[in-house]
Amino acid sequence: MLKIQDVTFAYKKNSPVLDRFSLEINEGGIYGLLGKNGTGKSTLLYLIMGLLHPQTGQVTYNGTETRLRLPELLSDMFIVPEEYNLPGIPIQKYINAIKPFYPRFDEKMMYDCLEKFEMPREINLGALSMGQKKKVYMSIALAARTRLLLMDEPTNGLDIPSKSQFRKVVAASTDPDQIIVISTHQVRDVELLLDHVIMIEPNKVLLNTKMDQLFGDDEVINLEEVFNKLLQQEKGL
Repeated sequence: MLKIQDVTFAYKKNSPVLDRFSLEINEGGIYGLLGKNGTGKSTLLYLIMGLLHPQTGQVTYNGTETRLRLPELLSDMFIVPEEYNLPGIPIQKYINAIKPFYPRFDEKMMYDCLEKFEMPREINLGALSMGQKKKVYMSIALAARTRLLLMDEPTNGLDIPSKSQFRKVVAASTDPDQIIVISTHQVRDVELLLDHVIMIEPNKVLLNTKMDQLFGDDEVINLEEVFNKLLQQEKGL
């Protein structure tokens, strides 16, 4: 469904963030995109959305290049960036404005998510803290019910109880055929939520596998330990 093929992208000439990078995601589930800072995780999400264009290679979703930003493609994709601003208007006015772009938008789901986040129904989007903005925007993103949902560092700005709420809300609000990619370096916040894990180093996929193939039923899940072992193997240690 999602194919990244030999993609090269650089913000500065001769300093590529990604160089002939390839990755495929072919089935629904919650994917953790893990890697050190500077490995291009956020850049990869923006390339997938077509907000950045690769200098070489291509990114396709269901066979269509995302850089084309076709309306029928955009209506089935949503991104929650790490940082964003929301307009100073009531939430219902905002929802009325964006709903026509997302044919599967589920307003009831959005308010259910807000309730699970312990947020009121009547909200002015311009009067929210960073953590509150995260909760509201993630509720909107899940309610859009796009088959591809990208989240960049979604737990940044959330306190410990809110991180637990985040895991519960995402787990309860996803469809089996939906692809959710969560890019993060705060592995412990999301590891119990994941169906698949993708670990990357610059220009290389170190691991792309299902969680149940990585850990047995009796094993304690610790993705940080797995990642550190893979990095040591890469360095020949």
